[in-house]
Order: sequence, then C-alpha cells, then structure tokens
Amino acid sequence: MIQVTTISYHVSMNPHSLPPVPLAVSALMSLALTLAAQSTPVDWPRFRGPGGQGISPGKGLPTTWSTERNVEWKAPLPGPGGSSPVTKGDRVFLTCYTGYAIPGTPGGDPGSLQRHLLCLELASGKLIWKHDVAAAQPEEPKVRDHGYASSTPYVEADRVYVFFGKSGVLAYNHDGQKLWHADVGSATHGWGSASSPVVHGNLLLVNAAVESESLVALDKATGKELWRTGGMKESWNTPILVPVSEGRQELVVAILGKVLGLDPATGQSLWSCATGIGWYMVPSLLNDADTVYCIGGRTGGALAVRPGGRGDVTASHRRWTLNKGSNVPSPLLHEGHLYWLHENLGIAYCVEAATGKLVYEERIPNSGPFYGSPVLAEGRIYAFTRNGVGIVLKAQPRFELIARNELGDRSSFDASPAVAGHRLLVRSDKFLYCLSARQKE
Repeated sequence: MIQVTTISYHVSMNPHSLPPVPLAVSALMSLALTLAAQSTPVDWPRFRGPGGQGISPGKGLPTTWSTERNVEWKAPLPGPGGSSPVTKGDRVFLTCYTGYAIPGTPGGDPGSLQRHLLCLELASGKLIWKHDVAAAQPEEPKVRDHGYASSTPYVEADRVYVFFGKSGVLAYNHDGQKLWHADVGSATHGWGSASSPVVHGNLLLVNAAVESESLVALDKATGKELWRTGGMKESWNTPILVPVSEGRQELVVAILGKVLGLDPATGQSLWSCATGIGWYMVPSLLNDADTVYCIGGRTGGALAVRPGGRGDVTASHRRWTLNKGSNVPSPLLHEGHLYWLHENLGIAYCVEAATGKLVYEERIPNSGPFYGSPVLAEGRIYAFTRNGVGIVLKAQPRFELIARNELGDRSSFDASPAVAGHRLLVRSDKFLYCLSARQKE
C-alpha cells in the first residue's frame, strides 16, 4: 500500500482570469473513449451518469407527468434514502435504509439501523433481490435531513459497488452475492456521508472525507487498499476524472477552500487551486476538454480552473470566480454555458463557461428547495424539488420554463434523477418512479 500525504500549499487570492485555451484534440478523444467504454447509451452506471457530468444521450423523455400520467411504473421502497438509481442493461440498482430514524417515525434504536442494496427490473420495477447490511456501531445518532443512504452505487457489467459510510465499501455481483467488504474509516458526521464511488481502471476510488478525511483507492477485484491520500476536509462531493495532455487523466476533488488535482494511479498531489468559496463542499465538479468548473460552499460561489498544472496554480490557472453558487445540487455544462439550481431559494442560474459572466438568475415559480442534482437530455434540464415538483427547463442562455409537474407523495425527494433511454427514474423516500411518454409494452 502506498501511503500518500497531501501537500499543503500557500495560496494567493489573486482573482485575475486567463484567456481560454484552445481545445486539445487528444483530450477530447480521451474523453470520448472514456465515455464509450463506460456504458452503452441506455445505461446510467454511476452518480450523474456516464462520465459523471449529468448528461444523457437518451431520447423521447417525457416533459409532462403527474401521479396519473406518464408513470410507467411505481415501485414501493422498503425505506428512505438520498442515493440515486443506477442502471445496467435491464436492471436498476438503488440503496435505502430501515430500522432507525425513519422520517415520521420518532424514537427507535440506532442498533437496529440497516442499509439495503436493491436490484429491480427496469421494464417493470419488480424487485429481483435485496441485500441487507447491518450498520457498524456506534453510528451517528442523527443525520440531518437526508438520512443514512445518500451514496449512489457504481455498476459495471458484472459488479455493483456501494459505499455505506463507516459500515464500509462493498462489492456484489449482479445476482446479489457479496464479493468483498472494505473499511475506509470509522468517523461519522451529523450531515452523514454523500460521496459516491468512482472507477478508474482496476481502482475503485472513494472519497471517505467523513470517515477518515481520506481519498482511498481500492482494488476493485478484491477490495484491497492500494493507496490513501489524507487532507480531505469538509468534502462531500464525488471526485471526477479529467483528461489532460498525452492521454493522461487527473482525479479532481473539492475540499475546504481548494480544488485539488491528483494522480489517480497513486493518489499523489499534483496541483491545488484556491476557491475563495468557503466551507462544506458538496456539489460535484464538471469539466470540458480544458477546464474544471466548481460551485459550492455555504456562502455560495463558483470558479473555473485549468487542470494539468503543478503546485499552487491559483495565480496561473484559475480563470474566473463568481460570488453565485449553490450548496447542494451539482451543475450542468451545455454548449458553453453552466446551469445550476439554488438549494433553498428555488433560483436557476446560467453562466458563460468561458468568462464566468452571469447570464441569468431567475426564480422558478412555485418550486421549492432542491437537493438532487439536475440532469440534461435533448437540450432540456430535468430537476426535482424536495417536495416532488418536477421542473423542466430549456438548456439555453435565456430562461424558459417548459413544464412544472407534481409528483409529491408526502415524502422527501432528495435524490438526483437517472436517465435510461426514454425513461426517467426518480426516487423519493417511499417509491421509485419510472416516468415515460411511451405506452407500456
């Protein structure tokens, strides 16, 4: 096992920006090959889908729905959770929890807490199997709002990986047989865990900032720890893999006050950039061929940074900063513009990706707070409020609300939707919904 210590750099708060760098052909080819290798067009194999960018090639998704319209199926769940569904072929995988701290059920014994991995049939929502995992004790006695199952699984052709906080990381085959279990730390937090696992080659990468303030690489075949990097403070976001020159990739993650670039093969720190945002970094990052985009922080902010540097790159690679952001939902990138939603104010933002210029800041009528991250398909942005209001926006630099749809079931909708071909999957604390404009075959 390689023990790696993250290097701490003195940072400059010089906010000047750099001119855009021409797109690197090799980086674009690397990104395209990565996305093609990860999944088929119908699959949504991880948090935020293929490539972790929240974008789907799916066609024919509905723009309107209700409890009675365009619901292909509705599957009851054994318990609540904030994790998102993932799909592979004809199967859907999802996590939830039972036994303790169920919304609307006061009291209870933390020792009864269990987490569950579900496998369902994509065409019908029928439960194929369920695997139960007793919580390692003592657990956090209270996790605010979103509960004990907030990390989204990662599914491959023959395996599915789940992260259950201090209860560990587990791998299963598609028949529900447990293959291995790994411990990545034992600490807990009142906000719980939220980061989801990411695969890079033979590595399963886990941001265990809550459990051990570490980013941990496991051998995805055996669960054996291969490297560990410390210094992951106040980081609830899922790392992304960013193509750089000569076909290489960098692992990029946001922590307290910084964005970090690491070597994914070893965990070695490559560069850091001051964010100027503050604390509590939850939204996942985005990238195009030559820039990484970050929003987050309790006070809200955004920035763009060019990857591929070394050491403190704040002055040399940070392109722009903006004092607008969001604390929970992750952003989207489409045709040169960034889009995101404010977690509490129900406001939609559009920003020029090249310059950081605010294009619009519009309150969505009769919406509510957002926890789940939006997804994009066919030039449309799909998002769900915590009370089940489904918002569809046009992905363009002019605010246009296409539809507002009600899907409330008197529980919380904290997860991000997933796209599986023409189907839109969204979970609440009570149900997994499959929305489709097509008649059920």
